[in-house]
Amino acid sequence: MDAPNNQRSSSDRLESPAEEIWLLGQSPLSSYLDFVTDDVIDGATLQRSQLVDEWRAANDYYAVLEDTEAGLADHVETSELDSEFSSSAERVAADPRYKRAFDSLPTRFAMVDLRHVIASQLFISKHHTDRMKPLIAALRTPQALFDYCQPLSRGDAPVEIQKTGSRSFRFWSPSSDFRYHETQLLQTHQLQDYDPIGPLAGAVSAMVGYGSNFLNVIQSDGRLLLHNGYHRAYALLEAGITRAPCIVQTVTRVDELKISAARAVREDPAYYFASPRPPLLKDFFDPKIRKVHRVHDLINLIEVNVEIKEFKRIRRHL
Repeated sequence: MDAPNNQRSSSDRLESPAEEIWLLGQSPLSSYLDFVTDDVIDGATLQRSQLVDEWRAANDYYAVLEDTEAGLADHVETSELDSEFSSSAERVAADPRYKRAFDSLPTRFAMVDLRHVIASQLFISKHHTDRMKPLIAALRTPQALFDYCQPLSRGDAPVEIQKTGSRSFRFWSPSSDFRYHETQLLQTHQLQDYDPIGPLAGAVSAMVGYGSNFLNVIQSDGRLLLHNGYHRAYALLEAGITRAPCIVQTVTRVDELKISAARAVREDPAYYFASPRPPLLKDFFDPKIRKVHRVHDLINLIEVNVEIKEFKRIRRHL
């Protein structure tokens, strides 16, 4: 089962080009070089030495920021939601998607200064954020901003599904939020509109779809790391909106981080929560760090393959 979850496949491209913003100077350099070679239009023809030079210059600049902006991420401004949002927050908290996504750690709603939240995702699709500009321009009220950041109704990108073999299936969508969810054992009473060959004992289902899509951050002491909603947060900052209603999960130790954070954070938590100056969301607007590339417009592809094994064994009685 292949679940991209924001991973790219260079063989699955649409025809029209798009633009993507990358934060240079952050590890791993090899991932950036692979991205340029595989996904950037004519990227294979670019001189690798020039790419490394640009990355190195940005890395040196981050070293400067560790002195001039040390501790900038330590005390991100937060405040309680206004009382007028209480009923909206309660509706979101009662939604099954919220309950599944935030069922393990202490969680609250708060207004967050987006400029200084930590960024572990090093790329932003400018094509995607540009499509958000009319939506943000129409946010005339605080309630509209809340609904934009914590949507209960949403218009997801289309999904195409194809049976590619007797036991293999393919799902694809242009959305970077498209992902494999989980595999579940279903009881017969949970199946509808299916005519079985004979009496059923149960069914195994691979769930494919979208994330909960709530703008949320992970808090450790005074630091906040953006976990979901990078494109919306970037688009809000680009429009001059610095404070937004977020869901805040609180972690107090590494083991809690391992069940809540993205892989990059789990693999190197000290870099994000202990280094003097980690990458911040505002860095995507700094010309000394950001690099805009024209890229092939990719789709996210998930392939599900079912393997069946049947055995006969001697029944042993106790």
